[in-house]
Amino acid sequence: MKQPCPCNSALDYVHCCQPLHQSIQTAATAEQLMRSRYSAYALKFATYLHQTWAEQERAKHTIADIQEWADETTWLTLDIITTDSADPKYHFVEFHAHYLHQGKHWLMHENSRFCQENGQWRYLDGDVKTHQLLGEIKRNDPCPCGSGKKFKKCHISQ
Repeated sequence: MKQPCPCNSALDYVHCCQPLHQSIQTAATAEQLMRSRYSAYALKFATYLHQTWAEQERAKHTIADIQEWADETTWLTLDIITTDSADPKYHFVEFHAHYLHQGKHWLMHENSRFCQENGQWRYLDGDVKTHQLLGEIKRNDPCPCGSGKKFKKCHISQ
């Protein structure tokens, strides 16, 4: 059975983010790196997240800190809003991400900035436009991941 990619692309994981996570290939675009980083958060791959941070930011984030945040958070869905590659130095990916933290449903709206280092895309930083608590999800509510299942049958146990 094919496993859908956590990044919400139309591809299954083995043909989407897995080759990047396993260092079989590198991201061809900033959007592809953004999607792979989201999937890495969802799958709790802290080392990959650390490695794909821009050099100047990497030292500010330890693998242990990234892992702790990933372990406390369940990522539900990613929606890419726009990508912008007009700036020759930086590319931007604007997105919405829904996640659960401490039993609460959150929405983050960010415009992420990416740069190239040694020919590879790296996450530099992001402008968080909105970070809002959407509330508590009850067991019988539809899961906010969009699966169509009740929350108790989908992400409540994660």
